[in-house]
Amino acid sequence: MTGSRRLYVKSFGCQMNVYDSQRMADTLAPEGYVETGTAEDADLIILNTCHIREKAAEKVYSELGRMRRLKEAAAADGRNVLIAVAGCVAQAEGDEIIGRAPTVDLVVGSQNYHRLPDLIARAARDGKAVDTEFPVGDKFDHLPAPSLAAARARGVAAFVTVQEGCDKFCTFCVVPYTRGAEISRPVDKIVAEVARLADAGVREVTLIGQNVNAFHGAGPDGRAWSLAQLLDRLAQLSGIERLRYTTSHPLDMADDLIAAHRDLPALMPQLHLPIQSGSDRILAAMNRRHTRADYVALVSRLLEARPDLALTSDFIVSFPGETEEDFAATLSLVDEIGFSGAFSFKYSPRPGTPGADMDDQVDEAVKSERLQRLQRAIERNQASFNRRCVGRTIAVLFERPGRHSGQIVGRSPYLQPVQIEAPPSLIGEIATVTITEVASNSLFGTLALEPARTGAGA
Repeated sequence: MTGSRRLYVKSFGCQMNVYDSQRMADTLAPEGYVETGTAEDADLIILNTCHIREKAAEKVYSELGRMRRLKEAAAADGRNVLIAVAGCVAQAEGDEIIGRAPTVDLVVGSQNYHRLPDLIARAARDGKAVDTEFPVGDKFDHLPAPSLAAARARGVAAFVTVQEGCDKFCTFCVVPYTRGAEISRPVDKIVAEVARLADAGVREVTLIGQNVNAFHGAGPDGRAWSLAQLLDRLAQLSGIERLRYTTSHPLDMADDLIAAHRDLPALMPQLHLPIQSGSDRILAAMNRRHTRADYVALVSRLLEARPDLALTSDFIVSFPGETEEDFAATLSLVDEIGFSGAFSFKYSPRPGTPGADMDDQVDEAVKSERLQRLQRAIERNQASFNRRCVGRTIAVLFERPGRHSGQIVGRSPYLQPVQIEAPPSLIGEIATVTITEVASNSLFGTLALEPARTGAGA
């Protein structure tokens, strides 16, 4: 190990990027890099990028302008700062990034960050380094386990990547081109990682993947295991009290996974199940390969298995050719399902995807107006769901101190932030809380004297 150097990693976009950023830090820890919370005192700055939205890449280049000024200021003080761009923008644009932002020293794609130590050495030797090839091997085979100290510092809830890539080729989506084909990690390696997190005090694990319910990792019996089998195995680990998974595709919601929502107490009653549009015509244009009726029927089966299940979703507004009638179908679906929350975005063409070349691109003003209407509908349903929690006694996993003295914050089984007045010794524990009040984005409550009622979720 070399002398201590400071590492600053900024994540853009999805939860997988957050996980990847943590694994980058784990990869560089044996090289003497220690994480810092500010870019100003870093020796290595990594921007871990997302390519899903149109303005995402522009945000990265804007941030690189700020990093360039920090690098110049450090050079004036005799310090050499390396700047790296990682993730999906790096995967998609490669050498173009260095051409457009010469201050960047190295570019590493989303499948190659396990090679960061070699790339840093190459950049120091040659001036620049780029690696955006899709490797033959599994990057996870080369990643060191996080130290117990690092895992503890990240809190009592953790993300674990179990699947990457996507084979669905939705016409709006760049993921198959930046993350590649679907691959799943072996079950034993996932179990070992989660067990280590449990040893570090993690109580809740969210399994993540671009299409996580398509998981088909090799099991210890030599057969491909489903996500339901993996969840059942992880639920047996001592210390792991809560399990979640995201993001799912409706086509891969298998019977055994639906049954897991009924049978596994550790699997939380909250599911993110993107549909993108309520219009069959637009779903077909998106190549989603299911209909609105298929989705509604699937939701019915899920609610039959777990009646207190809360559903969230993703929506894209004004995909090419979307009419007011198509959009009205999306609004009606929001009210029909009663989502407890959702992410919604205006359609933005991604270069290289079929949607970018489609006719009938929707006017920007129409996109903005429709997005506002959709978000009002989502917020109305979310507020209704939150109000129904008032008076309930639910189990809350407390994660951190609140903004105010004497306050701690946790998450309900439905992922809502819950704030109460209680001692910090409860952080890392699950306690029952009676919900007394609802704010725009949080629930408030008091510690309950009785256990959480059946259906409130552990």
